[in-house]
Amino acid sequence: MTYDSQRVAYAYFLAAVLLFGLQLVFGFLSLAKFLGPDPLLGVMNFATTKAIHTNLLLVWILTGFMGAAYYMVPEESRTEIWSTRLAYVQLALWLAIGVTTVVGYLFGITEGRKLLEMPLPLKFGVVVVMLLFLGNLLLTIRQAGRFTTTEGILIGGLTATALLFLPGLVHFDNYTLDRFYRWWVVHLWVEGVWELVMGAILAFLLIRLSGADREVMEKWLYVIVGLTFLSGILGTGHHYYWIGVPAYWLWIGGVFSALEPLAFLAMTIYAYTVIRRSGLGHPNAIAVHWTVGSALFSTLGAGLLGFAHTWPQVNRWTHGTHITTMHGHMAFFGAYAMIVLAIISYALPALTGVRDEQRQTRLGLAAFWLMVGGMFGMTMAIGAAGLTQTYLERIMGFGFLETQKKIQVHYLMWLATAVLFAGGAVAFLWDFVSAGPPKRLPAASRAS
Repeated sequence: MTYDSQRVAYAYFLAAVLLFGLQLVFGFLSLAKFLGPDPLLGVMNFATTKAIHTNLLLVWILTGFMGAAYYMVPEESRTEIWSTRLAYVQLALWLAIGVTTVVGYLFGITEGRKLLEMPLPLKFGVVVVMLLFLGNLLLTIRQAGRFTTTEGILIGGLTATALLFLPGLVHFDNYTLDRFYRWWVVHLWVEGVWELVMGAILAFLLIRLSGADREVMEKWLYVIVGLTFLSGILGTGHHYYWIGVPAYWLWIGGVFSALEPLAFLAMTIYAYTVIRRSGLGHPNAIAVHWTVGSALFSTLGAGLLGFAHTWPQVNRWTHGTHITTMHGHMAFFGAYAMIVLAIISYALPALTGVRDEQRQTRLGLAAFWLMVGGMFGMTMAIGAAGLTQTYLERIMGFGFLETQKKIQVHYLMWLATAVLFAGGAVAFLWDFVSAGPPKRLPAASRAS
């Protein structure tokens, strides 16, 4: 940590890992409804637990991105954050909106739009939060007068995230129109501009963990940005296949979805190039594992597994089955959860005053392998359930409930591997907390 104001990132990282834990709780509650007996039957239905589970995912990832920005921008611009007080106010407002939303879901207060269930007044609160956030970052950069490519891609991705939230504020009575514009938010976040945020964080970490040349790393960033925009924007079409839009979206969605893995493949090559040249012999082994793991896992989950079922000829059978669940779990974990856990693991020693060498804890590395192993196992179990479900329901014509009885064994495998994953998440949280609270920099060592 070079600047004392970077300590604000710790509060965001703490909130992110706690929300991550809460997301897992609602994931288990959702899985219980597939397995039975449902412990909360009549209290919370599946729609509620799933909405909370998926929305907490978006919230904790965004919280991690905010913390990453408050850690990275001072390093890149070589200045203190413009206002740490504003950053804390922003976090408090963000968490208040999140808590209010979750409590509202428990009482059935929702817009009913999948992944955009948040009531409209709270969405306006999110807009205020993003304005405070981006304003604070831009004023920080302005006061420094230094602007790097890495932080430019980061700020660009975060700004686009805020702008693409705006279509979610508009309600359409026509179902097709509503679904059409909903994907402008959901798809263009997770398969578009969030990839820019991921690429920027990955570049920041690889430069610092490997000592790689900044100019070379930032040239790779331009490649990733180009591939993301080439494929991601029109790749939205694979969500339009069956909602009542013209048939040409089958071609657009199919062709550009096939190109989407290229951005993630570029990130993998990008990370491999650094490994080959430097060996990544950094003392913070935990951060190294999460960084390299994110590049590899995202290519598998977001790239290859996404490609496997977004062709219209395949998607006509797999749409709405656990094949989508399989892709979603590994894609989100590899591309976004792992990169957030990577920046947390990298920044934690500097924030808490613990030397990098001491971060090679057995618990921290165990957390990595438990989560990676658990997620891989979950993906296999969910994938097997999805393949069986697709065959029985879509080919053989079995009913939904009859099919559910026949894939219970896959749900048991899902549960076992989810417990493994949760053990890793608890280990990560404990390792985070045991590092201690953030420390102030001694006055003599603070950067001017």
